[in-house]
Amino acid sequence: MKPTLLILAAGMGSRYGGLKQLDTVGPSGETIMDYSIYDALQAGFKKVVFIIRTDFEKEFKEKIASKWSGQVEVDFAFQGMDTFVPEIAGQVERQKPWGTGHAVLVAKNVVKDPFVVINADDYYGRSGFEKMHDFLTNQCADLHYAMVGYVLKNTLSDHGAVSRGVCEMDENFILKKVTECTGITKGTDPLKGKNEEGVEIDIPADSLVSMNLWGFHPHLFTLLQEGFDAFVQKNFQNPKAEFYISSFANDLIREGTSKFSVLPSDEKWYGVTYQQDKEVVQEAFKKMTEAGKYPSPLWKA
Repeated sequence: MKPTLLILAAGMGSRYGGLKQLDTVGPSGETIMDYSIYDALQAGFKKVVFIIRTDFEKEFKEKIASKWSGQVEVDFAFQGMDTFVPEIAGQVERQKPWGTGHAVLVAKNVVKDPFVVINADDYYGRSGFEKMHDFLTNQCADLHYAMVGYVLKNTLSDHGAVSRGVCEMDENFILKKVTECTGITKGTDPLKGKNEEGVEIDIPADSLVSMNLWGFHPHLFTLLQEGFDAFVQKNFQNPKAEFYISSFANDLIREGTSKFSVLPSDEKWYGVTYQQDKEVVQEAFKKMTEAGKYPSPLWKA
């Protein structure tokens, strides 16, 4: 078995501006995803699959993949407007692909083992990958998946509002629902945000939230294609409709099709939601490198 790291790197980063997946934050030119790859390899993952777009394939392979190809098995899948999308008469033209659930789906022909899904532009910390590797190798099954939950107050930006999937769980840390909340900012306790209906709600600062660190069995792809086909049938005339992993997980839970274990983490999240975040992130990685947590450059360790 080759536990696989699946990295979602096809997004444009509209709030940040440009291809933030390729932006450097480490002292030797490391990107955030380089730190995730390093942490995943240290945790025992054996394969890396990048979800990218064809229009920046050459630049991505030169700047990112080439650094790791000698240390781990590397593969690619490409997210386009029509990748694995059913043909429907009258479907409107889209300006961007169909969301994170669709991004995972495009990897169905290259991922054959239990796998973890991450965003390219989020820093998750080593322990999240260690917990997920343990789950994938010891507990993961056709219909038993997992998600690493991060403490909300550890995932906020100093420079603007963020969106987070707030988790509702039972006493055994089995996920009951993820509620996508927007407009969450620092400064209050409880924190304030808007739920999926646009209503402002209180959110405890120590709530566990999804940062899109999911663990799946490859059987997911069968369920995902079925769910995506149904989503397209319903939304083919909405050019802004997006098929999210968290929404699909909610569907599986509600239908009783699958269960999700929540693996808590107290790691601090780092990311570049806004341009102003970059300096904070660079300083954080500089300190972690100086403290010996990471070598520099990572890919020559």
